[in-house]
Amino acid sequence: MPEVEPALGAGPLLLIAAAAVGVLLFLIMKLKLHAFLALVLVSLLTALATRIPVADVVTTLTTGFGSTLANVALLVGLGAMLGRLLEHSGGAQVLADSLIRRFGEKRAPLALGVAALLFGFPIFFDAGLVVFLPIVFTVAARLGGSLLTYGLPVAGAFAVMHAFVPPHPGPVAAAELIGADIGLTLVFGLLIGLPTWYLGGYLFGLWAGRRYDVAVPDILADGSPRTADDEPDPSVEGTSPAIASGGSSAGARTGTATRPAPPRFGTVVGILLLPLVLIFLNTGLSTLASAGVVDESSVVVQAGQLVGATPVALLITVLVASVVLGLRRGQSGAQVESIVNSALGPVCAIILITGAGGMFGGVLRASGIGTALADVLGDIGLPVIVAAFVVSVLLRIAQGSATVALTTTAGLMAPVIEASDGLTSIDLALIVIAIAAGATVLSHVNDSGFWLVSRFFQMDEKTTLKTWTVMETLLGTIGFALALVLSLFL
Repeated sequence: MPEVEPALGAGPLLLIAAAAVGVLLFLIMKLKLHAFLALVLVSLLTALATRIPVADVVTTLTTGFGSTLANVALLVGLGAMLGRLLEHSGGAQVLADSLIRRFGEKRAPLALGVAALLFGFPIFFDAGLVVFLPIVFTVAARLGGSLLTYGLPVAGAFAVMHAFVPPHPGPVAAAELIGADIGLTLVFGLLIGLPTWYLGGYLFGLWAGRRYDVAVPDILADGSPRTADDEPDPSVEGTSPAIASGGSSAGARTGTATRPAPPRFGTVVGILLLPLVLIFLNTGLSTLASAGVVDESSVVVQAGQLVGATPVALLITVLVASVVLGLRRGQSGAQVESIVNSALGPVCAIILITGAGGMFGGVLRASGIGTALADVLGDIGLPVIVAAFVVSVLLRIAQGSATVALTTTAGLMAPVIEASDGLTSIDLALIVIAIAAGATVLSHVNDSGFWLVSRFFQMDEKTTLKTWTVMETLLGTIGFALALVLSLFL
């Protein structure tokens, strides 16, 4: 819904915005109200407080919600399906085993991290980490040393991919809310995310492993201590480490008792690279068309842009994965359907939360708060990309969820960006990365990821703060610094 003439002045509007964020955090943190319900309630109250005409309130809410979900629901749903197919087929084990053989045991942390980066493209942080944990534990027990040497590069890889790279819900929702191109966001997410992971995840993980000796836990080993001889044999019916070591696997519940042989390394990598290649095709053709190198009206160019559109690219990849990882490996159509269906339940809440974040952003745009905030930022001379990072950091520290911080910050900044002149498509993509970087820093006790790492690694809170929290802060800070530098030269 287009922004209307504000009924209130800049001062009251900014106070309402601050109060809205404060109430949102209070509802989520103190009253433990579900983030979806909290966002919807605060959106409604903000609309009334900013004097949006009562007859337009519901339309404003549903327009913001629906426009966000138009893209987010497709990308998150298809990405979850792809991740579940890869998980169920044993793709994580194949990636880890093959990369360790290629990199060598001395570079096992790097191999595991690279595997996590590849596997983290379609799968969420918590799901990817849980799938990889049995592999990490097995490798750490076999090669020796602190668990952190192997675990932090993997956890950092999933964290970077989850925050920086579409089709994960945070960057997708942020890009949608501020009008950034998904393809460019993906390009810069990878361009910035990979060196960010290497510096803040891999190298820090090696340092933390030397400084903190964390033993390999037996939490996934059926109560018996894990030894080097306990490594599952990948040649036996494609048994995945998650199943061999007693870990939970939704794929195990949806498949047959005996799985076929796992897919080849090249097959898994090819499937993971397919959507990237298609999306890059779209971005490249669009860039060439804008530069006049190719004819934008050409049927070939338009077809390339269509298959490279992110939802279409993911749809094609899921269909290919269903055949290659399912039907061609002896799974029936019903079994493949059950596998992909089981991926949708866990992401339902995430989809609704991101949609509600879009609703909140729609209210802020319609109320005129964005224009008021843009005027204030202009008066103090704070660049939009810096302001986006700062707001995201504050929200991340206050309420914990990276996705909520990403979505809420994008909603707050969208009107500011609309009111700012001279921002290019590259600027918008880098602002999304800056927001993602701010939403990554200082993971602590109000973040579910903090407790996931703490409990699975069996570390106390103090050690987790010294390792996981520091790593997340490094990832966010490095990512923002790289985005800021690029924004100055591009």
